[in-house]
Amino acid sequence: MCAYGTPFDEGDLTEQQACELFCEIGRRCYAKNFVEANGGNFSYRLADGRIVATPTMISKGYMEPDDMVLLDLEGNQIGGHRQKTSEILMHLTFYKHRPDVRAVVHAHPRHASAFGVTNTPVPKCVIPEVEIFVGEVPITDYETPGTPKLSETLMPVIHDFNVFLLANHGAVTLGRTVMEAFWRMEILEAYCQVILLARQLGEINQVTDQHMSELFQLKERLGLPDRRLHDPVAARCDVPPPTARVKPPRPPWEEQATEPSPTADGDGGQDTLVSASVLPSPSPEVLDMITREIFSELRGRGLV
Repeated sequence: MCAYGTPFDEGDLTEQQACELFCEIGRRCYAKNFVEANGGNFSYRLADGRIVATPTMISKGYMEPDDMVLLDLEGNQIGGHRQKTSEILMHLTFYKHRPDVRAVVHAHPRHASAFGVTNTPVPKCVIPEVEIFVGEVPITDYETPGTPKLSETLMPVIHDFNVFLLANHGAVTLGRTVMEAFWRMEILEAYCQVILLARQLGEINQVTDQHMSELFQLKERLGLPDRRLHDPVAARCDVPPPTARVKPPRPPWEEQATEPSPTADGDGGQDTLVSASVLPSPSPEVLDMITREIFSELRGRGLV
């Protein structure tokens, strides 16, 4: 079985090695609750540009090497007896725009996904290992998985980060090797779990700007890119990474109404639809029921 204790031992994988490593990574993701049922998908760009990827509709914890599929950079399946996943479009977007990326891991780790579901920024400047190996974590806008629109949401942040939360979906990590991409997923989930636990105990303590400057210098020496090396605003610990543009749902009691939009001379002119929120008044019966329930609750507490 092809497995490595460090990303730096991996080197260029053959197609067979990539297939074997996906089986190992799949078992680890499944055991760690990073994926469920048929969730998640992995891919690797071979030296000749072809893409090895996990197929659709398969548990990542129970894969065999011959389950994998082979594709070209346009997403055409050129090998494998199973079917490609529709989410390969997202993977191909990374490969087309990030020549440094050789591996993509997409999963649904529970604690990290909670940040994406609530559009809560992942704190910075807390744990040094996270800053070195993961860095900032943006949250992209939600779009339906497997569609070109999902790939479009990545474009504003695709060049500056290696770890992404997909709003209301999951997480994606990139790497120069499969193990590096998996490590980043593992670190992200562990970090988000620590943050959620720490918030139950008290405030999150951030390290100082001076200490962060030392970590940035270390990243530079290690050849790990980080936009904060050249962006003093992004480097500030109180400036969160990009988050999704959340559109709050309209309350069910709001309706669309139309009002005439007058022309410049005030004669009303051609009507233009204008959105207005209308909150209908409750009926007398509803008001009476609410009143009786309130007084019943107050009497039960001995307040009236």
